[in-house]
Amino acid sequence: MSTDSIRIGVINVSDRASKGIYEDIPGKAAVAALREYLISEFDPVYAVIPDEADQIAAALRSMSDEQGCCLIITTGGTGPAPRDVTPEATEEVCQKMMPGFGELMRSVSLQYVPTAILSRQTAGIRGSTLIINLPGKPKAIRECLDAVFPAVPYCIDLIGGPYLEHDPAKIKVFRPKPK
Repeated sequence: MSTDSIRIGVINVSDRASKGIYEDIPGKAAVAALREYLISEFDPVYAVIPDEADQIAAALRSMSDEQGCCLIITTGGTGPAPRDVTPEATEEVCQKMMPGFGELMRSVSLQYVPTAILSRQTAGIRGSTLIINLPGKPKAIRECLDAVFPAVPYCIDLIGGPYLEHDPAKIKVFRPKPK
């Protein structure tokens, strides 16, 4: 891994996957979607951790501050259950919250399941890192990423991250035309 490589963090937040009871399918689904969207080479920085706010926050800080990830995707821990604390950990580490991401993800998910209203996905910015909380089901991960990813490369441009090139045959992203 070179020092100028693009790094993207993926954190699967799951008590059971972190203990090896479940296979880490959600995290793998997120990486697969990103590999499909992006033609820019990137190194995934990967973690599977339990639903513990302090561990989630520590992983987010490390991936952003120490490992230089321009984007961090979390999967899981966004529901209303007592152990679902990913949004709280994200809010703790971010300087700016980006509520439009969660609004759009819930809106899209409501087209498929009425329980999407229970989701608390969010997004925020820490330094030059965009952090996006996704649900934990692979189908929902893809639906939500398909909805919000068109804004992701431009957001990363605006916060001083690397230029992410996408495959326009796979996903359309928006960047303003130069003047």
